[in-house]
Amino acid sequence: MFFKNSKIRRSYRNAKRYQQIVSVLIKHGFYEFVYNSNLLHFANFRKRFFPSKVPESHISHSERIRYVLEELGPAFVKLGQFLSNRTDIIPRELCTELEKLLDQVAPFDKTEALKTIESELGKPYDKVFTDFNMVPISSASISQVHEAHLPDGERVAVKIQRPHVRGIIESDLEIMSHIASLMERFVDGMSDLHPAEIVEDFKNEITNELDFTQEASNIEKFRAMFENDKNVYFPRVFREFSTAKVLTMEFIDGIKFSRIVSDPAGHPTCDLIKITDNLAQIMLKQVFELGFFHGDPHPGNILILPESRICMIDLGFAGILHPKHKEGLSEIIVGIVKHDPERVTSAILAISQNHETGNRERLEYGVYKMIEQYAYLPLRDINIGTVLGETIRIILDNKLKIPPDLYLLLKALISLEGSIRKIRPDFNMFDHVEPFVKKLVLDSMGPITMIKSLFKSGAKYTKLIQDIPESVREIIDQMKNRNIKIQFEHKGLEPMLHKHDQISNRISYAIITASMLICSALILHAGIPPKLYEISIIGIITFFFALMMGSFLLISILRHGKM
Repeated sequence: MFFKNSKIRRSYRNAKRYQQIVSVLIKHGFYEFVYNSNLLHFANFRKRFFPSKVPESHISHSERIRYVLEELGPAFVKLGQFLSNRTDIIPRELCTELEKLLDQVAPFDKTEALKTIESELGKPYDKVFTDFNMVPISSASISQVHEAHLPDGERVAVKIQRPHVRGIIESDLEIMSHIASLMERFVDGMSDLHPAEIVEDFKNEITNELDFTQEASNIEKFRAMFENDKNVYFPRVFREFSTAKVLTMEFIDGIKFSRIVSDPAGHPTCDLIKITDNLAQIMLKQVFELGFFHGDPHPGNILILPESRICMIDLGFAGILHPKHKEGLSEIIVGIVKHDPERVTSAILAISQNHETGNRERLEYGVYKMIEQYAYLPLRDINIGTVLGETIRIILDNKLKIPPDLYLLLKALISLEGSIRKIRPDFNMFDHVEPFVKKLVLDSMGPITMIKSLFKSGAKYTKLIQDIPESVREIIDQMKNRNIKIQFEHKGLEPMLHKHDQISNRISYAIITASMLICSALILHAGIPPKLYEISIIGIITFFFALMMGSFLLISILRHGKM
């Protein structure tokens, strides 16, 4: 039982998949990474010692990473899409490249789709749906969507999960976690990026996407929140025909916003001003009022209905914004508009997870320079995405860590504004943001809010004062009993120890090889039988084996440029 649940068993259970991942990495020129991450033992014999084809010089490092993720399949494509939001941990150039990852794949067989429906709903598909269209209307890495009708004539969209995709993704997540832990231990500088923590965040996100009941709950939550808003619509969910792998929703017949963005002249009946205004208002209301927003509002997930009404679809991934982060973001925007660098600096420090910066003056000066850059421009010429992107750069330069939900939000706002400006270049997001921000700031400064805050603070301090005597007594008791222990943790030793192991192993390997060469020479000189043409066979075999070992060592040294 212990072995079954151990890390060793979890790490090596999928040996073929590990070998495939390592082979793809080496194929695209990441041998050094594989070697430093202690993954080389998963490679086949040939790839361990002989270089793969050198990547073409015109292909950038970021492009090669994208090719690796695309070749490795759904979980890794999703990981790339997830990382494209994280400008705090990966370079902007790589973020831009990862945005190109496509989630469109060939549809799976219709018989598999029907089997899933019948096993999940417990009935033959034709007893649940009529006029079921066997040809899917869209297909992605996790699911595909079919059009159908319910027995009462209601037109529906049936989202069906790909067969076995959960097992494949869970296996890949397990491998990702193992690789992330190896990276933290053996790759210099990786521990500062916390790859294991990133994989854990990604695991939570993709697990939600695999559970269609979570998407159904998100849709119903949005429907309730916008029940009285006539500018937006969310499809109804038919819970009785939905499970974790099948989601039945009202079919929405609208124009995809992506089609309007790519060809605005091809839709002359659309009121572009009203559509873009509605879209901005809806998204900002989700962020600044509700704190619950569509996590991926790209143009393909937005439908335009008659009278410029907006419908948002594909709601498996929704972001949640903490009230403290809403206030901090509002303070940042107000500070930028009011040209107040101190206010922006204080807001950044308030929402950062490490709170402290080595030089507050340096942070404030960076904010001041950024604000001055836009100080004398009219608002219509200021792109909020550019301003927020510049703010993120300043935060990263000062080694501050911002919560992931804010990066997701900023990414969504930047992407949405960029799509809107393609069809309406004079669009000004600040005009739409300002009322929400002002209301949020005023609410946070209102008398009721202040009284509540004082009451909470008083309750906390009362509890603290009550706990102090007991805590002091516990410390004194431990001192009397000599039970107090001080623990030191030295970080950064693992990579150095790994390098020392590699050096000692290589020296041992060289000594053994040299010894075998000397032994083979002695055996040949002594003429120890059996012999072939008066030459000792044992001596010849020993010599060639030592020569082969020496060749592998030399290739390994040359491969890493450590000659």
